[in-house]
Amino acid sequence: MKKLIVAAIAFMIAASLSAQEAKTEKALFKMPSVNVTDMNGKKFNTADLSNNGKPYIISFWATWCKPCVKELTAISEVYQDWQDETGVKLIAVSIDDSRSSPQVKTFVNGKRWDYQVILDANSEFKRAMNVNAVPHTFIVNGKGEIVWQHTSFSEGSELELIRLVKKVIAGEPLTE
Repeated sequence: MKKLIVAAIAFMIAASLSAQEAKTEKALFKMPSVNVTDMNGKKFNTADLSNNGKPYIISFWATWCKPCVKELTAISEVYQDWQDETGVKLIAVSIDDSRSSPQVKTFVNGKRWDYQVILDANSEFKRAMNVNAVPHTFIVNGKGEIVWQHTSFSEGSELELIRLVKKVIAGEPLTE
């Protein structure tokens, strides 16, 4: 009887560890392959996004989204420091539709944002990333795996974002 109980406990522990490994693997997924354009009309595939082995941030936004603009403006004030300290890159993905996307370049230049900006006028990348509301921010590790995501913005949340980027660089686990 004791052997049966010990075997059952061992089985439950093994099953739990296996489930935990599966959960961890599912938490990390690669960038989907979607064709998009940059602000100059150059087409490329999102699966080719990278930052030379360093983490990068993807921020889905729109010109009409006030919290999005606040977030990207707050980050722009410290972005150069972030890049100098961590090498992180921010890729801003505009979900403005085909009617308003021609104004994105003027809008970004007016804000003096020094980000790589992608136009997702047909929302294909947005759907592939399962973005339902903006702002929606992702952290992608140096291997191209999405390791964290968050929706909404509040004052000071950019500090949490860079803290998490530093954890990714250090190889520490991310918990929210």
